[in-house]
Amino acid sequence: MPLTSDDTPSTRTAAPPADVLVVGAGPVGLTAACELLRRGTRVRLIDRAETASPFPKALLLWPRTLDLLDDLGALEPTRRAGIDIRRFRYFSSGEPLASFAFPEHLAPVCLPQNETERVLTERLHALGGHIERGVRLLALDGLDFSGDITATEGVTAILEHSDGTVERYHAPFVIGADGAGSAVRAQIGTGFVGSTYESAFALVDCRIEGELPTDEALYYQSPQGALVIVALPDGVFRFFASLPPGEKAGVDLLQRITDEQGPGGVRLVDPVWESVFRVHRRHADDFQRGRVFLAGDAAHVHSPAGGQGLNTGMQDAQNLAWKLAAVVGGEAPPELLGTYGPERKDVARQVVRDTDIQTRGWMLQHPLQTAGRDAAFRLLEPVMERGYLPVMAGYRFRYTPARLTQDPAWPSLCRLTGRLAGAVRTGHALPRSLAVSLGVTAPRNTETGHGRAGDGPELPGWTLAVTPDRSRARPGEPFSALASDRPQVRTVTLSAAQASEHRLCSAPGYHLIRPDGYVAAHGHAGDHARLRVELAAHLGRARGRLRPSEDAGRAAPSLA
Repeated sequence: MPLTSDDTPSTRTAAPPADVLVVGAGPVGLTAACELLRRGTRVRLIDRAETASPFPKALLLWPRTLDLLDDLGALEPTRRAGIDIRRFRYFSSGEPLASFAFPEHLAPVCLPQNETERVLTERLHALGGHIERGVRLLALDGLDFSGDITATEGVTAILEHSDGTVERYHAPFVIGADGAGSAVRAQIGTGFVGSTYESAFALVDCRIEGELPTDEALYYQSPQGALVIVALPDGVFRFFASLPPGEKAGVDLLQRITDEQGPGGVRLVDPVWESVFRVHRRHADDFQRGRVFLAGDAAHVHSPAGGQGLNTGMQDAQNLAWKLAAVVGGEAPPELLGTYGPERKDVARQVVRDTDIQTRGWMLQHPLQTAGRDAAFRLLEPVMERGYLPVMAGYRFRYTPARLTQDPAWPSLCRLTGRLAGAVRTGHALPRSLAVSLGVTAPRNTETGHGRAGDGPELPGWTLAVTPDRSRARPGEPFSALASDRPQVRTVTLSAAQASEHRLCSAPGYHLIRPDGYVAAHGHAGDHARLRVELAAHLGRARGRLRPSEDAGRAAPSLA
């Protein structure tokens, strides 16, 4: 039965055993919990707040995150509650500068963060989970800093409940998804390097009198500062602007900025949320210490330019959760968890860099600088769909291969595909339409939003996509034989035509696809030894299972 106590303090009954303790029940913690639960991993999810946050905060959900929500069974309610954004328009000193239209497969959905949390909480309940509220992390005991997951059997969390009682809870693994002021990050002692922008920003969510597009985000740049306007559901608009020194934030200020720098002819009325804040660009030195991991704002914070923050955090959670589930379930070696930090830290660095460039572009004041920025916008406008829009959508981030065997021995066979715009290489996400057709992700029931993914034993795992060599009598058999003794790997055929259509290498060979839809390895017809190495690296050899003990619900996994 789904539990419904998420907005009340936790009761003081003994907590059941869990494989993973998740600290923080925002979108990142909820995503991690849902992904773990749908993969059969026991989760305890806690949050220090007594009730769910009512604030809209982050807005945009980009397509790669929508794919993630689809896998969780939460896409349909997300789309029902949100609105599609079809275009970004940029202005310079009031004059039209550039317009970037999003094709359907790259378009984001605008959904306030509190609504995203509501959708994820409903899915959490459907998966049998719940949030314990009014529970604060005081300390972590038994931390290991050797880098060896097997060096300890877990971590003891010291938790304070809203009634003042203190609990010691032993968990095999801990995820810190507790925001920019993360208590988990403080406990593991990692740095949080970066800086803070000099300018503060003012935000007002309100209704309007007048006309503004509901499917566009408007960016007004001028020497006086920046103004961003975007529609929210239910007839509300967000007005976000740099705060002039000495000014008092509020509706009156945003009205004046809108009149002077924005579209004009619009009156701001009925505010529903106002905020003033500073923007930081920081990331943690380490995303993992032993059995403790950081995700979301606990690991990285940056400018809201482009609406990337929430998406990056939720994708952190997906990356980490499927790996934890595989290790806890004995389907992968503990070393798999060591890939989380390098992969997501690289992505965080890219996001911090890209959003910093956008934010600095907003704030330019010198005429020569603004002229250079405007010229760059005009030059980029014709190539944005092919070049940068897929980056914003989340499809062009690449996990850098860690081993030579993740790529073919003779990469020259990929040279034609590799030169195409949007070529899919090792470390890239598989195009969604191809992932669905190959069964890497399961198609969903459009009425309920729930499908095979996440509903039981047919949950997609690893996929070996073989492009046959038609010159062989039994095409593809050697590759499928290598994976035949690994039940977590299913073999499918990827035709040369399919590969070419989706910008993958079409030469005879294979693509090894991870459970999250990323290409883990690629090889050609003669690369059998390389595939053998990659299967062992990702899935382990004949090793024991990391299995939780039943000792009073407090023992950690051990190698048996």
